[in-house]
Amino acid sequence: MSDDKVLVTRDGNMATVTVNRPDKLNCIDWEVARLLQEAFTGLKSDDELRVVILTGSGDRAFVGGVDVNIFMEFNSQKAHQFITLLHSAMTAIRELPVPVIAAVNGYALGGGCELAAACDMRIASENAMFGMPEVKLGLPSVIEAALLPRLVGAGKAAELVLTGDMIDAHEAHRIGLANMVAPLDSLMDETRKKAKTIAANGPLSIKLQKELINVWLQGDLKTAVEAGINSFAYCFSTPEPGEGVAAFLAKREPEW
Repeated sequence: MSDDKVLVTRDGNMATVTVNRPDKLNCIDWEVARLLQEAFTGLKSDDELRVVILTGSGDRAFVGGVDVNIFMEFNSQKAHQFITLLHSAMTAIRELPVPVIAAVNGYALGGGCELAAACDMRIASENAMFGMPEVKLGLPSVIEAALLPRLVGAGKAAELVLTGDMIDAHEAHRIGLANMVAPLDSLMDETRKKAKTIAANGPLSIKLQKELINVWLQGDLKTAVEAGINSFAYCFSTPEPGEGVAAFLAKREPEW
């Protein structure tokens, strides 16, 4: 993409989406929200894609939240339009057929924490800080903040959104918000390593697995199990399990 505020780069079957406002802690304005939505919607049709990394420019912030300067122009209508646009960007992440890993390289606050929560996995640098400070501005935490109880439990989610306090990377890892913690200088290497592990697996099975995880989070147990049964059966209408099993028995790498 040509616009500097959001960069999309490609490395084989992996893509990296970077929020690029390092002088503004990569904070989200109208344009960043729109470009994120366009970036992930555009990646949805890429059949060769296996995994995406989402990160921020520099070493201070993943995404420091919404740029509070734009709040000065808000009335109820504009607030509704903006938060709906931001939600559409996060929905595009969640609905992307392939997994998205957040490489959290600093502050992930408010909308930035929600962007990370919308990803399938989160790898945090040791300097990362997570928080939901909206109440300190007289606002509730909304949209993808609704994912937090599923990630960290109702009590810890309530603490985050009611106090507005920040937690560090190790506490985020302890409560399940971060999958792992890495030194800042090796964060992207560790994230790419995890991405390559995912990309080496069956491409259809990975897409079906992400789809199932979303069903697990949203549906009841019966619906979740039935979806899994259908996915399992569907796989055997494709060549993928045959190649996977044959490669396993022959002690070779599968050829997807």
